[in-house]
Amino acid sequence: MKVNFYATLRAIVGQKTVEIDPLPGMTAQQIVEKVITVYPALCPELLDENNHFQDHMKFFINGREAIYMEDKMNTVIHLDDKVDIFPPVGGG
Repeated sequence: MKVNFYATLRAIVGQKTVEIDPLPGMTAQQIVEKVITVYPALCPELLDENNHFQDHMKFFINGREAIYMEDKMNTVIHLDDKVDIFPPVGGG
């Protein structure tokens, strides 16, 4: 499965896209945790002190933000889903 990173997160992983090997039935939260095992520098960026996905970060599944999905970060990710993770974007 490909996971895409943007902005400051891309600099941490050193590339736009990383490949992970998810287990069947993994949730969005578990995908984040799996990515962190490979890129531990992402931990303070993506997880809060309770190991939950940071409220201000963005996790999209097939172009839809996980927080607006019924199961939020407990949404099951399928191998053909498009996953994008990025920090909040500001500008003017």
